[in-house]
Amino acid sequence: MKPKKQETSTCDDLFRLRLEQILDQRHALYRLADKIDWNTVETRFGGLYAEEGRPGIPIRLMVGLHYLKHTFNESDETVVARWVENPYWQHLCGEEYFRHTLPIDPSQMTRFRHRIGEAGCEFMLGLTVRTGLATQAVSLTSFAVVN
Repeated sequence: MKPKKQETSTCDDLFRLRLEQILDQRHALYRLADKIDWNTVETRFGGLYAEEGRPGIPIRLMVGLHYLKHTFNESDETVVARWVENPYWQHLCGEEYFRHTLPIDPSQMTRFRHRIGEAGCEFMLGLTVRTGLATQAVSLTSFAVVN
């Protein structure tokens, strides 16, 4: 089943603060969360889900976890475990409030990679490059040498 888009609630929770209220808005991951074109990601990968069945995991969460995995050189298991400890990671992945539980089972990361295939992984890499160029975190001359 297609995952529902993560939406912010219109009502505040009396006993919890939103992540955006407690995080340093100058932090690199906080700023990056606003720079990535999440609508393009949702459009690109949303068609890979059926209309029926078990509800899907939010696409922003899955793409954000993969970004964090590669950025911080983590395994599927450790990126999910560290996600619980880091409010900046949770904010990047679209969470509104801090969560104390694992967002997914680590095996779902492998299933997501199989679902999107090689073309989807290349799309995520291209999205990273476009965001880096748009924010001037990298320059075109940085791409002269490829690993």
